[in-house]
Amino acid sequence: MTSRKLIAGNWKMNGGLAANEALVQALLQGIATPSCDVAVCVPAPYLAQVQALLSGSPIALGAQDVSAHPQGAFTGEQSAAMLGEFGVRYAIVGHSERRQYHGETDETVAAKAAAALAKGITPIVCVGETLAEREAGRTEEVVKRQLAAVIHVNGHCISEIVVAYEPVWAIGTGVTASPEQAQAVHAVLRAQLHHAASEHAAGIQILYGGSMNATNAATLLAQADIDGGLIGGASLKAPDFLQIIAAAR
Repeated sequence: MTSRKLIAGNWKMNGGLAANEALVQALLQGIATPSCDVAVCVPAPYLAQVQALLSGSPIALGAQDVSAHPQGAFTGEQSAAMLGEFGVRYAIVGHSERRQYHGETDETVAAKAAAALAKGITPIVCVGETLAEREAGRTEEVVKRQLAAVIHVNGHCISEIVVAYEPVWAIGTGVTASPEQAQAVHAVLRAQLHHAASEHAAGIQILYGGSMNATNAATLLAQADIDGGLIGGASLKAPDFLQIIAAAR
C-alpha cells in the first residue's frame, strides 16, 4: 500500500459556472489540510475557471480525457500540452464510458497514457469488467489485459501512473463491489504492477472507482491494496466528497 492515498472526483458531464464555483468554494472551506492527495477532474470548458478557483489550494486539477496525439487535425480533442497550460495535474484515460461510447481500445488508452506522461501529467488509467464478464469468471483476465496494454507502451515510466479499478457493473448503479471483491482485484493489479516495476509497485496508487460514497468509503479504503477512490456522483456534493476525503487516512 502506498503511504498516501488519492481521492479524485470525476464530475463527468456535469457542472455550470455558478454551480462549479459554489461546489469548489464549499470544498475549500471544508478541506483544511487533507491527509491524502485530492483532485477534481472537470469538463474541458471549465478548466480555466476551476484552475483559478483552486489556485493555492491543496486540491489538484484534473481533466477527464486527453488526446493520444500532440496536435493536428483532431477536431474536438485536447492535447496534453494544452491541458498542461491550464495547470492540469491528472488526466483520466480509458474510463469505461469512453471505452463503451467512443470505442476506445486498450491500445488507444495506452497511447493516451503515454501522451499525458510525456507532458508531465499523471494519467489515471481506468480498468474494469462488465457484469457479463464477471459472471463468466473473466474479471482477472479482462483487467490484466487492459493494464498490460498500458504497461507494454509505458513500461519505462509505469511507476508514474495511477490505476483505477472501476467495475463497469458498479458505476453509477448504486451497486458497489464488496470490500473483499474490490480488494481481490486490486491485489491482482498490484501483483501485475510488481512484475512490471518491482521496486516501484508498492508506490503506485490503485484507486477504486465503482460507486464509492460517503457511507462505504471508510470500509473500502481500509483494504490493503485500495489506495483511494475515483469518485463520480458523490464528488458533486461537497459534504459527501469531504467525508470521503476525511476517510482517506
